[in-house]
Amino acid sequence: MQAFELTPEDLEQIKAKNISKSTVEKQLRRFEKGFPFLDIIKAADDTCGITSLSQEELNTYLDKWSRVLKEPSSEIVKFVPASGAASRMFKDLFKFLADEEGDLDTAPPSVRELLDNLSTFAFGDTLNRVCLVNNWKTMMKLHQQGEYKAIIENLIESKGLNYGHLPKALIPFHTYPEGTRTPMEEHLAEGALYAKNTSGRVRLHFTISPDHIDPFRSLLMKKIPKWEDFFSVHYDVTYSIQKPETDTIAVDMENIPLREKDGSLVFRPGGHGALIRNLNEIDADVIFIKNIDNVVPDRYKSETIIYKKALAGYLIHLRDKVYEYMRILNDDKRKVAAIPEIRDFLQTAFAIETPSLEGRVASECIEPLRKILNRPIRVCGMVRNESEPGGGPYVVRNDDGTTSLQILESTQINMNDPQMREIFENGKYFNPVDLVCCVRDYKGKKFNLTAFVNEETGFISYKSKDGKELKALELPGLWNGAMSEWCTAFVEVPASTFEPVKTVNDLLRPAHR
Repeated sequence: MQAFELTPEDLEQIKAKNISKSTVEKQLRRFEKGFPFLDIIKAADDTCGITSLSQEELNTYLDKWSRVLKEPSSEIVKFVPASGAASRMFKDLFKFLADEEGDLDTAPPSVRELLDNLSTFAFGDTLNRVCLVNNWKTMMKLHQQGEYKAIIENLIESKGLNYGHLPKALIPFHTYPEGTRTPMEEHLAEGALYAKNTSGRVRLHFTISPDHIDPFRSLLMKKIPKWEDFFSVHYDVTYSIQKPETDTIAVDMENIPLREKDGSLVFRPGGHGALIRNLNEIDADVIFIKNIDNVVPDRYKSETIIYKKALAGYLIHLRDKVYEYMRILNDDKRKVAAIPEIRDFLQTAFAIETPSLEGRVASECIEPLRKILNRPIRVCGMVRNESEPGGGPYVVRNDDGTTSLQILESTQINMNDPQMREIFENGKYFNPVDLVCCVRDYKGKKFNLTAFVNEETGFISYKSKDGKELKALELPGLWNGAMSEWCTAFVEVPASTFEPVKTVNDLLRPAHR
């Protein structure tokens, strides 16, 4: 790396963001050396790493979760990453507006599809009213007269609905006889259906961006009374922002820090991996995690609710076994005899092999097994791969020789290695971000989740700013490297539980109609 010294002004800037000088220097070195690829053994499937529940097992875990919900002391939270603006949802529409000609014949097919189905979207009536106010014409009249840009401006720009600059949480996704619902409301509904404790309390936590706090809070306060009455529950909703100290420094193609026009350093959000700090502030028996855009209308929720409950019941089953084995390992009379059983459990439940313990005397196995078991636990739903973009489940060899289950992105896999590429391309499952977590140890003490992050699992992405290319540092992802050191189990869930809205036209899919 070329010689670079932080100026006094730089030090003041990073101090104001609560970032240390050593952290920035470490990030700059990371741009030079990059991140290592992981040692993948195989893609997880239903023969190794992924559990497929029988009907009997499904009923068992549903019953187990039902009993947990009836316990007065149960603390359950639904954690929803909802920070991002919906700009990527409308990417093709922004491109169409930027095209000076605005010719529909040469526009992306997605733009034509949207314009041909305007009345189908949940926001159709609202968009029509805005068109009347701003253009004195209905949206259909604008369409007939070829004023396509006017329609799209009213949809995504500040002169209209401003959806291109709002978070997905606040955009109407679904239509009901009584009106429309946003993803935020659908998550309120989901929470009432699988996370309501015996007193009727439903806890949710959303992560949002600072710019969206006011509109988010305004809609939340408006809608909560309605859904409390509808579901006979009491909502306890909190929210947090991605912490400024998790921002990462940006560099140019020569790894020299970029600067704003005023000379200040350029920092960028560190990706969803930064949210491990937000998650770390939540103390609960069970935490559900699900992305903001993966919601469906009530008429399609049944399988989602069933499998959310089943995943939670399976988590409780694993948690109870882990707690039992931790107590046994502290019992001088029982710990030696239990070692083979514990090792078998680790391999069966979490695909954790411990080859370094082979041939060692019992007394040398106790502490390593204790260390492996005394971790946060997560159960992750996995769907059959249907060519959706994103990460997948793998069995990985760790530096200490043990194996573990990990959710990896393609950037973490050495695609230049034919064997690794073949493993990636033949993967049968996909990560829908459907997690249920236990973050307390067997004594009831909350884990410090930041202690279980694998710092070697971030990646470098390439962006642009003011027409200049730049490199950005992405922190280990929330469900990737940020949970690398957890005890992880994968369970197959139906594809119907995964209906994300990555582009606005995804709302035209049958599951969102």
